[in-house]
Amino acid sequence: MTIVDLHQHVLSPDRARYPFDPPTGRVAAFVEERALDAAAMRAELDAAGVARGILVQASTAYGYDNAYAVDSAAADPEQFAAVGCIDARAPDAAERLRYWVRERGMSGLRLFNPGGGATEGRDWLDDPRTFGAWEAAAELGIPVAIQLKADALPRLPALLERFSTVPVILDHAAQTPPGAAEPLWAVAQFPTVNLKLTTTNFRELGPATQSFVRACVDRFGANRIAWGSNYPAQPGPLTELVALALRELAFLPAAERTAILGATALRLYPLP
Repeated sequence: MTIVDLHQHVLSPDRARYPFDPPTGRVAAFVEERALDAAAMRAELDAAGVARGILVQASTAYGYDNAYAVDSAAADPEQFAAVGCIDARAPDAAERLRYWVRERGMSGLRLFNPGGGATEGRDWLDDPRTFGAWEAAAELGIPVAIQLKADALPRLPALLERFSTVPVILDHAAQTPPGAAEPLWAVAQFPTVNLKLTTTNFRELGPATQSFVRACVDRFGANRIAWGSNYPAQPGPLTELVALALRELAFLPAAERTAILGATALRLYPLP
């Protein structure tokens, strides 16, 4: 079985070439405590038996400057692909996205709430100022990962209908509490929606993990679910996070495990 990690973060020790510039002005704790560069991540992948890693821009370090993620992927394209961030509400958002994809080789876009506030965490998602970025994603044929909480999910269907050709990935399964999953189940009807189940989900759900995973598979299908370690934002080593995923998914039939642990990710971010 080919294992692909859909959610990793790499950070360069060269802060002159790759300076920090988080949108909130605050650098995440893991950036200072557990940073790994691309070479160290490659070694962790090899040790854990992971064939490919998707480098998600560490926005809490670099903000909208995707340079280190895309440079790392360009240097080792069979091992890595890069998913970057832009300010989707900026007037030049579409041009910035075209630049990162066409000129720098970025494989996907990630959208998130730049302010971190509860109200803004809902309102930004369907802000018409973001539509240019969505149109560019459709034009470029790339998936859009979204970091949001379950209370923002009711705003998603209108976007899914408007941009019906764009594959969408819900980071951390939209941080859905297992007892309040109806908003998540409501978007399962849209075939472009994919779930990213991560170490964050497994550790927060604890004993409820397998029942939640089973419910996700029943509604979305395993071919629309992919695993990500969220390493090193989640403490490792990566071997431990892979072992956790294998243990929590062991109850599933082999074909479903194969999809979640690798095949879905390769569909979303194909090898070059």
